[in-house]
Amino acid sequence: MFIEQPPRLYRIFFPGAEWRIPTKDKCVYLTFDDGPVPEITPWVLDILDSFGVKATFFCVGDNVRKYPDIYKMLLERGHKVGNHTFNHIQGICVSSKKYLKNVEKAAEWIDSELFRPPHGHMRASQFICLKRRFKIIMWDVVTRDYSPHMTAQGVTNVVKKYSRNGSIIVFHDSLKAKGRIEEALPQAIEWLLAQGYQFKCLP
Repeated sequence: MFIEQPPRLYRIFFPGAEWRIPTKDKCVYLTFDDGPVPEITPWVLDILDSFGVKATFFCVGDNVRKYPDIYKMLLERGHKVGNHTFNHIQGICVSSKKYLKNVEKAAEWIDSELFRPPHGHMRASQFICLKRRFKIIMWDVVTRDYSPHMTAQGVTNVVKKYSRNGSIIVFHDSLKAKGRIEEALPQAIEWLLAQGYQFKCLP
């Protein structure tokens, strides 16, 4: 559960970050990390279109540089985007200067005030600096669709077990997730709709 739905104790390390949107409405916020890539992102967009669902994509800057047409497609189809660093680096593994520079480089390609740190890890000093410019978005439910130890049904079950009003749910439009997301994403959306949830983009 610590991974799928981070406990309150972990969340207090990043005061002011959004883990879940406070609301009484039955709605969730679908997000995708690590794209865009041609092997899976266009498919994700088609699935979302088929359900009439909008989402927020936290893009890796170098992927936007390599695949600008797919990035443009995200925007043209009415989805929101966020900054996920230029090279998908973990803040705790590099100096703050290098990390912040990497985020700024991504911002040259991604026009957004939203930021999500890869793996959810960064130093306190990095968080404080980034919070001055960005709205830091974490998550309430991470599907673990990237894990080779998960099945597609397991990914869907995570959504069923942990989703609640205001949940920020994380999928990945990445090659690592491709084998599971192709089955799990439609199933998860169908289940959420059947439970009466609406899908919203992050404010």
